[in-house]
Formats: sequence, structure tokens, C-alpha cells
Amino acid sequence: MIPRIHKQGSSTRGLLNYLYGKGTREEHVDPHLVASFDDMAPDPGRDPSATKEDLQRLLDQPLHLLDADQRPDQHVWHCSVRAARTDRILSDEEWGDIARRIVAATGIDSGGPDDAGCRWAAVRHANDHIHIIATLVREDGRRPDHHRSGQRAQAEARLIEADYDLHRVTPGDGTAAKRPTSAERHKAERQGRERTVREGLRETVRGASAGAASTDEFFDRLAAEGLLIRKRIAPSGELLGYKVALPGDRNKDDEPVFYAGSTLAPDLSLPRIRERWSLHAEADSEGGHEPVRPAPPPVTHPAFARRRAAAATWQALLIIDHGDDGVAAAQIAAAGEVLDALAKTSADHTRAELRQAAFVFERASRSHVRAVRGHDHALRQAAHDLVHSGPALGRGEDGATTAMVIDMVFFLVITAANWHDERHHRQQAAAAQQAAEHLRTAYQGAAARPLAALRRRGQRLAPHSQQRQADLLHRAVPELAERIQAEPGWPALAATLADSQQAGHDPAALLAEATRRRELDTADSISDILVWRLRRSAHLPAAPANPQATPTRDSRRTLPPAPAAPSTARASNYPSRPH
Repeated sequence: MIPRIHKQGSSTRGLLNYLYGKGTREEHVDPHLVASFDDMAPDPGRDPSATKEDLQRLLDQPLHLLDADQRPDQHVWHCSVRAARTDRILSDEEWGDIARRIVAATGIDSGGPDDAGCRWAAVRHANDHIHIIATLVREDGRRPDHHRSGQRAQAEARLIEADYDLHRVTPGDGTAAKRPTSAERHKAERQGRERTVREGLRETVRGASAGAASTDEFFDRLAAEGLLIRKRIAPSGELLGYKVALPGDRNKDDEPVFYAGSTLAPDLSLPRIRERWSLHAEADSEGGHEPVRPAPPPVTHPAFARRRAAAATWQALLIIDHGDDGVAAAQIAAAGEVLDALAKTSADHTRAELRQAAFVFERASRSHVRAVRGHDHALRQAAHDLVHSGPALGRGEDGATTAMVIDMVFFLVITAANWHDERHHRQQAAAAQQAAEHLRTAYQGAAARPLAALRRRGQRLAPHSQQRQADLLHRAVPELAERIQAEPGWPALAATLADSQQAGHDPAALLAEATRRRELDTADSISDILVWRLRRSAHLPAAPANPQATPTRDSRRTLPPAPAAPSTARASNYPSRPH
């Protein structure tokens, strides 16, 4: 149940006209009172003898206790309370009780016999919500104490959900992006948009900021997306902020509707975005700074960018495991940039799920833990590489490295969910879990073809080679060997073990290390997980061009190094790996 305190108004009659009107799309059905301050207010919806003017005069009567120059200009308090789509339809009596609890919790009217509360009325014009209107002058002429009424209403809503057995909303912490207004939602429906303009702009701006290294690059990306940009510049010439609009989104005066970055999301204001571009970490407890890193070599191929992103993602897991909260928060925020970059550059058959994963993970990228920027440079560089290397074709090495990086990002998202859950960041943890489900689906789309090719290669190995890989498996991981060999993905792992040996590695050592990196008992396919870990750590081509292909010494030198393994992530309460 979501209560929402709207901006205070100056016209009681104007709001009543809306509440008892047909609505912007004639969606208001049977508007009527379900409760009021004395339960005797006139109801112009169902009483033919009552008018909206009668109800307005009754509600505004306390204003006349004050001299005209002492009356508040914005005296109309407005709160909507909406049930979840999955909730049962509540009766008028139930909505009336909910309205009384909300006005009591927010300080509008405690309901006590000796309390001089405000006058209010609750109007229902749809099955799933009510509107409460109140006059912000009490019966004794004083102003009500409705400070932090929004938070107080939310706290009461959590109790109402439990008492009425309704959908339990995950408590927030005030760091979420602003929700679209009902007017914005209705406008999107009229225009046939999947998302509101506010949500679409938030997604576009977040994608433009992913991996951006300068103000110019950020604004160039916004312009390339076709957005209208309005910059706020100080008299000194300093750039202070920005607003964006869709060219086709206009108000009643046919002017573009602009949104400031800070109104799209707290971390999309220009100062917050600029924080990402510094290569310096904040001073640690000893006053030191992270040194400026030399620029890595340019990335021009999507597959190489995805390999580098997989390596940076694994390094981020290390940091979250062993870093302090501020450093971990920065890694999680940068993980959102990697998701945004993947969503922009991946092939059609994975893009929709990656886009949705990035969209929902946005909520997990912010909390009250302030991100210490600078330590997230590797992930931000990975996002930059992904964007600048261009779209992946989705097949061959491109498709296989896409599966490889999605596999790693899935693990990072689960780690972020655990991190948030341990700190009681309920909304963020839930968002990360939801993103993981979309990544699971995206992985399945990306991995099907390359894994099938690797399985065919494994099945074509000579019998003595197949036996050699099986013996190696039993020596390296005897406790998992039988399960792995029973999986459909075992031939792909056997081919990978053979490839690693041909490339000069010790496959038993690689295998033992890969299985130590995370508890695997809950995985759907251990062999699939190990294929990507081994091919990345051994610098093997993710999808060799032919069954005999092996990496050359020079090609191995160009691939990013594999960082050390982090400690075991705690994933028992979250979905298994996407295999």
C-alpha cells in the first residue's frame, strides 16, 4: 500500500472538482465519501441534495477562525493511498478505516474526542485507491503538526498491510528515485509508451553517463540520443547543472517538458555525475590518496571489451568482500554502469533482458552509504570500453564473451544483494535479486549457442582424451566429479580442460582454483560455470573458430589478467547461478 502526500494547494474547490469529476480519461467511477472528520460530511457523489460547494464550505470553515491576513496561502492537504494491483478489492468500510489511520498517523486528526484536529474527507473513485483532502487549520485555529507526514504515512501503511493481509511493500530509506506522478502515468498510457517520460529519460541519462569520462562526452551522448538539453550556467561561465526533455513531450503550451537530472534520480545531478570522473579516491584514514592510474590501451573490439569487463567484475567481488562500506558502495554503483553499457551494446536476443536488469538494478546502486569514488575505476573503465567498442554481433567470440561477462555480472549482482541485505537495505536487496532474474534469462540466451558448440567439440574428442579429462576431474575435484560428469555440460568442460592443457596451463590447478571460488552445490550446472571461469582465467578464446583452434602466445598476452579469487560469497538465500 502506497500513501503519497501531494504538494499543498490553495483551492479546496479545485481539488474537489477533480476528485468528483470524471478524471482525465473518464476513469473515475462512482466517486463518493468513505469517511470524514465527523462522518457526517455531505457527499455530493451519492446525495443528490449535497453539492461540492457544501463540502468545501464545511472543510474550510476553520479558516474563518483566523483573520484574512493570517490564513495560510497553501491550506489544502492532499494524500492518495493506493493498494497493490495484486491486493483484493477493499470495501468502503475498510477504506474508511484506512483513511482514519492515515490522518491520525500524519498529525492531521488524531480522532480523539478532546482533540481539535483538522477537517478532512476521504473520497473513493476507483477500486484500488482513495484520496484524502484536509484543511491545514485545526478546529481551534492552530496549525497541525504534520511534519514528516510522508514518512509517518509510510510507517502506518506497513502496519495496515499486516492488519489487512495486503501486499507487503519493502520499506525504503529515502534514496529511491522519484516515482512518476499519476498524470505522468496516464500521459504515457495515452501516448502508448511502455514507460513514463520520466522513467525513459532516467534510463537514457543513466546510459549516457555509463563509463563517460568528461562533461563533453556525457552531453555528446545525450545529444546523440536525441534529447533536448538545457544547461544551467553561472554568470562566471561555470556549468552548474542541466535539464533534459524528449522533443515530442510537450505541455499544454506546446513547450518541451524539461526534467533536471536531480529530479530523475539523486545520483544523476551534475555534481554527483562529476564525482565519478575523478580518478582519485577520497583520503583514507591516514590521509593518503589512490594514485592516478595510467590509461589502459584502447579497446576496439566488443569481445575484448567483454573479457576486460569480466576481469574487472571479478576484481570488484574481491573489493566488496574485503573493502570498507564506502568502497563497496562505489563498486555496486559502478556495476550499474556496466549493466547500462551491456544493455546498450549487446545483441537483440539478450538486450531486452539486460535492459530490464539495468533498469531494476538502478535502485540497488544507491543507499545512505556514500560511495567512495576512485576505487571503482576498473568497472567504470569496463563500462567505457563496452560503449566505445560498439555493439556485439551476438555470435562467435562476441556471443561467447557476452555469456562470460553476464555470468560474472550475475555473481556481482548476487554479491550486491547479499551486501545490501546484511545492512538491512531491503529495497536495494530486492532490486538486486530482481535484476539477477533478468540476468539469468539473458545468460541463457547468450550462452546457448557457444556452449552447444563447446559440447560438440568435447563429444568429438578421442576416447583416450575424454578419459584423460575424466581422470583429471576426479583427481582435482573428487567430491564434485560424479555430479559434473552426469551433467549435459560435461563435454564442454572436457573440451575446455583439453584447450587449457594445449595452451600450456595446468588444468588440474585451474580446476581446483575455480571450484574454490564459490560454493557450487546450489548451481544448476557446475560444468557450465567452470567452463567460463577456466576459459577466462586461462585466456582461452571463448568460442574458438574451429575445433583445433588454440590461443597463440601473442593473443594470450593481449587478454586482461585474471585477478585472485575472492572469499566465498554468501548466496544461499538468493537464486543460483544462471546455469
